Amino acid sequence: MTAESFDRAPQSDAAATGASYAGAGVDIEAGDRAVELMKQWVKRTNRPEVLGGLGGFAGLFDVSALKRYERPLLASATDGVGTKVDLARRLGVYDTIGHDLVGMVVDDIVVCGAEPLFMTDYICVGKVHPERVAAIVKGIAEGCVLAGCALVGGETAEHPGLLGEDEFDVAGAGTGVVEAERLLGPDRIRTGDAVIAMASSGLHSNGYSLVRHVLLDRAGMALEAEVAEFGRSLGAELLEPTRIYSLDCLALTRTTEVHAFSHVTGGGLANNLARVIPDGLHAVVDRSTWTPGPIFDLVGKAGQVERLELEKTLNMGVGMIAVVPGETADVALTLLADRGVDAWIAGEITERGAHTTGAELVGEYAG
Repeated sequence: MTAESFDRAPQSDAAATGASYAGAGVDIEAGDRAVELMKQWVKRTNRPEVLGGLGGFAGLFDVSALKRYERPLLASATDGVGTKVDLARRLGVYDTIGHDLVGMVVDDIVVCGAEPLFMTDYICVGKVHPERVAAIVKGIAEGCVLAGCALVGGETAEHPGLLGEDEFDVAGAGTGVVEAERLLGPDRIRTGDAVIAMASSGLHSNGYSLVRHVLLDRAGMALEAEVAEFGRSLGAELLEPTRIYSLDCLALTRTTEVHAFSHVTGGGLANNLARVIPDGLHAVVDRSTWTPGPIFDLVGKAGQVERLELEKTLNMGVGMIAVVPGETADVALTLLADRGVDAWIAGEITERGAHTTGAELVGEYAG
């Protein structure tokens, strides 16, 4: 999580007029200041297995703890948060986008039943504003705490000429571990399994190109505008952090039988659920079991977006799916409720029959 380091020898008078890194737009001192500001947040993510601190060439994680596994499988994932970063920039709110980044990465990892162990991040900026970079890392660190994983390092890169001074992007990569015989996925799913939906906190981090186009470009809405249905401004609603489900999912796997998870991201609920449904089986999800939040209705109406287009772009109020044996669904729901997760039985697994896809949404939304 350091800016690039270069020798900073004193300049002679003759060299003072020559080209310099600072003259090209890269401020090493600002990068160093950003690192100092972020250290307190990164430290809060430490797990016992983390060795060393910021400033090294690589983050270290003691994997001797994995000796208790019979056959440990490492799971890795990489992601970003898309054009949601543009809203953070326009609103000047930088301490939540990192939370979104963690959710996108660790909840992909947990889908196979793996425990997220550590993450690294990459922050690319047009100009290093130390406080802004530190705020982004603060959000990443807070997300890591919620996910139970460590933030072991990363990179802050300054790209003058490629990005405007206020522009930035973020990406991250994570690693987790799962016992081979406890690996979740399509081969565990059976006819009669229950499909449990876990509520999203909002749009999460997908579909923002459509959302920005509809609400800001076509409808001309202002981010500062108060929206009665939200009880807050449009900008606050759009920046609502992505819910992180990893510890909730792990609690399920350690308490009751789980056959699969599906992280509802780009592509929508049906398409992501289909990724974990085996050939020969079919997931039927009943829309009448929930009411999507008002943000989804607003996007649909303001842009005259057809329901199918919405459903293949946005999560429609469901951020994570668990597929469990029908007879243990009540146990799973009770555990999730105890953990503060709004969840419900949204469908079931049936034979594929004449269906050409692994999953489909049927019926009409409640409300």
